[in-house]
Amino acid sequence: MANALGYVSETKTGFSGALAMMNLTAPIRIEKNADKKAPAQPDYRIFAGDIETEIGGGWVVQAKSSGREYISITLADPQIGPRRIYANLAPVKGKKGRYVLLWNAKD
Repeated sequence: MANALGYVSETKTGFSGALAMMNLTAPIRIEKNADKKAPAQPDYRIFAGDIETEIGGGWVVQAKSSGREYISITLADPQIGPRRIYANLAPVKGKKGRYVLLWNAKD
């Protein structure tokens, strides 16, 4: 079962919306990483809050089963907790330009 960690809308430079978790609610921006120089660097940088603290990154990944591309997200910040949170950015059915951050359990 997937849990929604927040919702974002597509913008010209990425996505903008809100992270809404039990212990943290904050506006977020997911911006294309214009400074990417190596494959290991994220395709997107994620910023949260009014002061826009960088809290994670996103990588464009191709699904093994369907071949479709999606954005795999990693969030890490002391306000989130001691462990990283992994999520996938998925389109909301019937809502063009609207996406959900779905929690993805990784060991």
